[in-house]
Amino acid sequence: MTTMNVSLPDSMKAFVEEQVAQRGYGTSSEYVRELIRREQDRDQLRNLLLEGAGSGPGEPADDAYFDGLRDHIRSRSGE
Repeated sequence: MTTMNVSLPDSMKAFVEEQVAQRGYGTSSEYVRELIRREQDRDQLRNLLLEGAGSGPGEPADDAYFDGLRDHIRSRSGE
């Protein structure tokens, strides 16, 4: 793991320290890593949504669709 130094105004530093204490993080680094992971997850979800929106209309998810999924899973599990 590498180190990165970040400069914060006093009010933001106090906020981070408060979050660490209230939410049970061991260090401010753990808190910041969690924020970054959440942002990465948001970006990934946004990209998936945009990809889906740009892919055009999909097939209807009706009873026949779910029956086909069940059949596929059964055939893969050897039932």
